[in-house]
Amino acid sequence: MISSTKNEQVKSVIELKKKAKARNEAGLFVVEGIRMVTELPKDRTEKLYVSESFLRDTENEKVLSGCPGYEIVTDAVFSAMSDTQTPQGVLALVRQYRYGIDDLLKSKGAAHLMILENLQDPGNLGTILRAGEGAGITGLIMSRDTVDIYNPKVIRSTMGSVFRVPFFYTDDILETAGELKERGIHLFAAHLAGKNNYEQEDYTGNIGFLIGNEGNGLTGALSGMADTWVKIPMSGKVESLNAAVAASILMFETARQRRASAL
Repeated sequence: MISSTKNEQVKSVIELKKKAKARNEAGLFVVEGIRMVTELPKDRTEKLYVSESFLRDTENEKVLSGCPGYEIVTDAVFSAMSDTQTPQGVLALVRQYRYGIDDLLKSKGAAHLMILENLQDPGNLGTILRAGEGAGITGLIMSRDTVDIYNPKVIRSTMGSVFRVPFFYTDDILETAGELKERGIHLFAAHLAGKNNYEQEDYTGNIGFLIGNEGNGLTGALSGMADTWVKIPMSGKVESLNAAVAASILMFETARQRRASAL
């Protein structure tokens, strides 16, 4: 049993929790909580840690079934390793995913992509991925300056979707947008100067939505890459929506149209 925060394994987990550089160098990320650990692919699990109190609850035995061996730590040590205020007593180190653009385009149906530029809020990114899975997106593309998808707050917000939806970071989002267009992906961007409201466009083909930074929106260069600008009409004095909300509106409108076209 590990009983000291000076233990090298504990220090490594804390480093992975705090720093993207450490996560990328190790090729690992931290997954915490009963639901998340239950859903993670066991073949990607590098290491599992459980607290003393977690083990004392016999109901938790099913969480550990199928998992590799685990390391027990004291409750105090687990609290130091945890990224939450009320730790559930179980966390795993998981191998990072490696996807390319082809992985996002190999689904049987039409492509449904989200392309994110410089999103900074972990909750927004996690919510877009989670809502995206619910809406049937085929992949997520992010500019290199977007928040790290392996940030523990992002991972929690995805509620497991990070294990199932392919994604990748691009060093040149303009170049990637151009490649998508060459491969037959119609790019849409929500823009105040859009000609039509978002529900008036056709999203049943191969499409991608461009979503910009929370405070500044899309850069002029990337919005200029869009084939079509669309408006999300709003009442009152609201000028813009939260990035995750705007993305969800567009994703679920796409899902609605595709369900209707399949009837």
